Amino acid sequence: MIRKITILGSTGSIGTQALDIIARHPDRFQLVGLVAGSNIDLASKQIAQFSPTWVSVNRAEDAALLAQKFTGIRCFHGESGACTVVNESQPDLVLSAIVGAAGLLPTYQALKNGISVALANKESLVIAGEVMTRQARATGAKLLPVDSEHSAIFQALAGNRPQDVRKIILTASGGPFFRREESFETITVEQALKHPNWDMGAKITIDSATLMNKGLEVIEASWLFGLPPEQIDVVVHPQSIVHSLVEYIDGSVMAQLGVPDMRCAISYALAYPERVDSGVKSLDLVAAGPLNFYQPNREKFPCLGLAFEAIRIGKSMPAVLNAANEVVVDRFLKKQIKFTDIPKQIEHVMKGHQPTPLNCLEDVTAADRWAREYIKL
Repeated sequence: MIRKITILGSTGSIGTQALDIIARHPDRFQLVGLVAGSNIDLASKQIAQFSPTWVSVNRAEDAALLAQKFTGIRCFHGESGACTVVNESQPDLVLSAIVGAAGLLPTYQALKNGISVALANKESLVIAGEVMTRQARATGAKLLPVDSEHSAIFQALAGNRPQDVRKIILTASGGPFFRREESFETITVEQALKHPNWDMGAKITIDSATLMNKGLEVIEASWLFGLPPEQIDVVVHPQSIVHSLVEYIDGSVMAQLGVPDMRCAISYALAYPERVDSGVKSLDLVAAGPLNFYQPNREKFPCLGLAFEAIRIGKSMPAVLNAANEVVVDRFLKKQIKFTDIPKQIEHVMKGHQPTPLNCLEDVTAADRWAREYIKL
């Protein structure tokens, strides 16, 4: 049976790799909906290749151009357009890969419709974990992790009882500055964008350099697997071969290994509970050489500690952390602030926030909006 797929964020790194897998298996997958951003040239190529009926992009003028260029498609724009594509394309699975808080509403819409979500947009659980997981339980929709670390944990948990888990261990590559001895004050945007192992978008690459990405993954893992932060650990593993581990109460530790290629995790989510050829090459353990693990230095990388603090506080604090991080990373990419200003400005916003309960999606967006306004002060 062919599985119908709608992709939110088709022109990004995750989206393009997902389409590579879909193209390899036309007998298994059909792209029915496509939500792109502003890269209209790439979106046009994707539409021409995969012929989705339902399409949405950021701008109204781009939607009009695509509607003229391609007959037989329904084209929309903006956040409402993304939700329309989720509603009308009637997929079996939605791949949520829009970066940042922009992916929140269409992801929620999928869960509300009872559609399982392959989740690459970690912010959906970071800022609205309680709301999202509650909605998934209500409709029976599955949340299938796409982050390599969460996919690894998901696979290592298979067939085991949740109450038998002692802790989960997220691995971090350490980014480009794990071994850096000199001051972080002089780090440039160009240096921060040179990730040693992964090919990712600019925002997530900077998050990896600050270790905020790992902090956001801690928050996401807490909601995905129903674990408090005390049962979540982080180790730096520069080779990115061991993608994460689960330790059980009997002392057994199960790990998922593979070459650092996101198509492995993406394909598992798309085909779950089955597996398909992802195009990822085999792992050569002999060639990989020694596998090393280190404790992260939270003094050098304070963003990791800020994320742990946010999930311990709970309520609206993770949403505020995420919004502040999005703003300051954008400032850094525009060369308006220094690399070391990123954690300082995030901490400033967190200290100014009084956490409030998140009873609905409007509470989440209110906390997100508050943080973006506060950081301007």
